[in-house]
Amino acid sequence: MVPFQLSTLKDEVPDAAPSHAIENFEIAAGLKSGEFYGMVFQDSDVGKWIEAAAYSLMLKKDGELEKEVDAIVDIIAQAQQPDGYLNTYFIIKEPDMKWRNLRECHEMYVAGHMLEGAVAYYLATGKDKFLNVMRRKADHIYDVFGPGKIEGYDGHQEIELALYRLYAVTGDKKYAELANLLLDRRGTEPNFFLAEFEKLQADGKKTHWGGIRKDGLPYSQSHEPVRRQKRAVGHAVRALYMYSGMADAAIHTGDAELVQAMNTLWENVVNRQMYVTGGLGATVYGEAFAADYDLPNDTVYAETCASIAFIFWAKRMVKLRRKGEIADEMERALYNTVLAGSNLEGNKYYYVNPLEVIPGISGKNPGYRHALPERPAWFGCACCPPNLARLLLSLYDYAYDLDGDELNIHLYIDGTAEWGGVNITHTSNYPWEGELNWKINCDGKIKVALRVPKWSKSHSLSAVPYDLRDGYAIFELEAGEHSVQLSLDMNLRRIYANAAVRENANRVALMRGPIAYCFEGIDNPEPLSALRLPRNAEIKVSAETGGILQNMRTLTMTGLKALSSEVLYSETAPELVPQELKAIPYFAWANRGLTEMRVWMNE
Repeated sequence: MVPFQLSTLKDEVPDAAPSHAIENFEIAAGLKSGEFYGMVFQDSDVGKWIEAAAYSLMLKKDGELEKEVDAIVDIIAQAQQPDGYLNTYFIIKEPDMKWRNLRECHEMYVAGHMLEGAVAYYLATGKDKFLNVMRRKADHIYDVFGPGKIEGYDGHQEIELALYRLYAVTGDKKYAELANLLLDRRGTEPNFFLAEFEKLQADGKKTHWGGIRKDGLPYSQSHEPVRRQKRAVGHAVRALYMYSGMADAAIHTGDAELVQAMNTLWENVVNRQMYVTGGLGATVYGEAFAADYDLPNDTVYAETCASIAFIFWAKRMVKLRRKGEIADEMERALYNTVLAGSNLEGNKYYYVNPLEVIPGISGKNPGYRHALPERPAWFGCACCPPNLARLLLSLYDYAYDLDGDELNIHLYIDGTAEWGGVNITHTSNYPWEGELNWKINCDGKIKVALRVPKWSKSHSLSAVPYDLRDGYAIFELEAGEHSVQLSLDMNLRRIYANAAVRENANRVALMRGPIAYCFEGIDNPEPLSALRLPRNAEIKVSAETGGILQNMRTLTMTGLKALSSEVLYSETAPELVPQELKAIPYFAWANRGLTEMRVWMNE
């Protein structure tokens, strides 16, 4: 995935939409002549890719990859302006518009992703050139924004959590102060974005996306102060990045109001606005959250970046309050929508993750054009692919959390991990099987909190006495080497939606462990809408023995098929006949050719 994405950023992949992201930096640095190309936030793809490459280098040294990153960093450094400003769009195309259209132009969003890439690369290699470049950019922002200066904030949140990462690695408190200032200023009166737009109009300046009214402020969560927001509204990725930044601030400051706001927003998102696949953002209009319980399957947006941002938030929420149900939802988003964001080869991607597609309608008809039935190699707005790469390569940071002498294990991922005097090896065939094994070697006594998923109806934990609290098995280990085995119930579960989710009335979804399942036309007769899954149907779990789904667990069952004629309407109910059905993991759909797909099956 990482080398493919680099080739795409360099415009070396013929079948991919052009990126021009690296060349934009070369032009801004004066190394090439030409025009800026791409979205106003095109630089952010480079920042996220460098972050992904950094995590790859943490896991495995690669001299060639490191040389590639160093070469890009050299170009970025040459593009930076004397005052620390760095953004190729404004350097090349609109130098007189810097910091004048924050609502639309994502200047701080770009800086945030570049900052995160710089911090990660420094931690991976010890090289501080990129870190120093981006620290100068952060210093520039600190000098430009605040009381008596520009009293605004970015239209697309992201820099808030990036500034906290910069603070963590540098120890400079002004970066945390800047993050807090941006959060606290958002949504206050007089509204900054309304005033900014009036100023642009008065100066005769054009906007990128048009005007703004007060009723458009929820799109960027700038309609009221962040501590007073009680339900998720507007652009889903912006909201979830903001919640991550709010959680960082709450962790570092202990701000009780922020903690309460986080808890309220979490309850709204998870219990009223999340898809069974962990998708978030129900409508294409604004890539946004919709009304509570409004969760259409075929016109859904569920941007890959939204579920990634949700995982960022969940990681911080589980640090604020260690509850297994939080990590359960992090796992749901990871194993379903996030993994579905890429094909199994890692070189084609989904921006939108529908729960139901019909070729010829999905991706074509008005209202469905965004819900593609097949993954393209790249996008004109390519925020999702490098975001996916940086998350997948840093999953160790989500699986484990070592806090002093307390070890929290949130996700089950095979491999080894080591901090100071603690060494862990995890082996399993998860998520297909529920037998999980850890070898934990510690120099001194430690307390371990091991998540026991709520979806597991029963469990057993061997070798150690434990207390089960808030979804975690908690036990202590003395110095030495220990073997810990957790057995989980992996039985299939039939899932039903709240009655207010009208699209799923009389429908059922199937889950096993953290995996949601779907039906594809390649395994079942089309149209899938003609199929029924009886409530008493026996469902068998099998391991695939060949093909691209090899070793995955698939489901087979005897269902029903409604026989249809060419008559549009009839007074006679269709005859139902037995029909063998098959379901595959949702994340693996659209890997075997163009076909129908649906998650929720008529019961």
